[in-house]
Amino acid sequence: MSQRDYYEVLGVARGASADEIKSAFRKLARQYHPDVNKEAGAEEQFKEINEAYGVLSDPDKRARYDRFGRAGLGDMGGGYQDYTVNFGDIFEELFGFGGMGGRTSRRNAPRRGRDLQMQVNLGFEEAIFGVEKEVEFERDETCATCRGNGAEPGSSVHSCQTCGGRGEVRQVRQTFVVQMVETVTCPNCQGRGQVIEKLCHTCSGRGLERKRVKKKVSIPAGVDNGMQIRLPGEGQPGSNGGPNGNLFLAVNVKPHEFFKRRGEDILLDLDINIAQAALGAEIEVPTVDGDEKLSIPAGTQPGRVFTLRGKGVPKIRQGGRGDQKVIVNVDIPTRLTKEQRALFEQLAATLGTTPKPQAQGFFDKLNDFFGG
Repeated sequence: MSQRDYYEVLGVARGASADEIKSAFRKLARQYHPDVNKEAGAEEQFKEINEAYGVLSDPDKRARYDRFGRAGLGDMGGGYQDYTVNFGDIFEELFGFGGMGGRTSRRNAPRRGRDLQMQVNLGFEEAIFGVEKEVEFERDETCATCRGNGAEPGSSVHSCQTCGGRGEVRQVRQTFVVQMVETVTCPNCQGRGQVIEKLCHTCSGRGLERKRVKKKVSIPAGVDNGMQIRLPGEGQPGSNGGPNGNLFLAVNVKPHEFFKRRGEDILLDLDINIAQAALGAEIEVPTVDGDEKLSIPAGTQPGRVFTLRGKGVPKIRQGGRGDQKVIVNVDIPTRLTKEQRALFEQLAATLGTTPKPQAQGFFDKLNDFFGG
């Protein structure tokens, strides 16, 4: 066994309080306990830690050690001793549960029910303006036959005498170095805390039966693909009086034939003919609110973007609506009648045929408009 200073072993100052010494021991014990740490040398380190704690946790031994060192302990030890450690407390601190005794949470303590998730499909306009949808899903509900107690009507239910109604019992297990206190499910009542004379024929003692549920849900205006709508308390039922879980609806919006969505704006590609682009025109443009008039000025170039204010998607949190962006494309005819060809030839003669290079193309302009 190492002859290191006991304070150094536990990593505490000489003036450390009893609580600080205990806390340091617990931290090191859960790190080096042989049932947890399988590395070479962990067992020897644990023995050293246990020895140091055995001295420093005892006021008389600590006083002698402080004055005379190990020589002052005499028959009082150092040396390894078996100090019982409640590892239920240690594991609860580490992982948030008490699977090994101590301050364990009882199996019949209130527990929140599980959350459920399902997909809800919406049309483009339904997502824009909101809609009331009926959703259908499965969940557990209180058994109608036994009303939730798991017993066949007319049979008796009484508290388990083995565990006293706790649903769990403690078992002591001696390991090589410490005495372990484990908390396990009661073998008599299987964790219920109650003994049922005859199980319910409908739910087999669960107290719950699977049912198909229909709910009407108000979908808010402006939802988009991937968003989730939370319905509080519509998930799986809690146990032992705990609250129900929630139901989450994952939104899936079907694509529209013409419109596309970009954040809170709606995009529309619109083809106009070459005459409308050159001479200008007053045209009808489709929006989610119906047709709107749009003035196309003379000389409109391909890729020009027009904005229809307030014709976009409702803003869920801020209020108001986004805009509709109309991207104009000039439709170049691929087939001409004789009359049309003659007219274009006359026009071509007046326009000239020399190409004019441009520093910025159509797609560059479009990217600049939408911020890259």
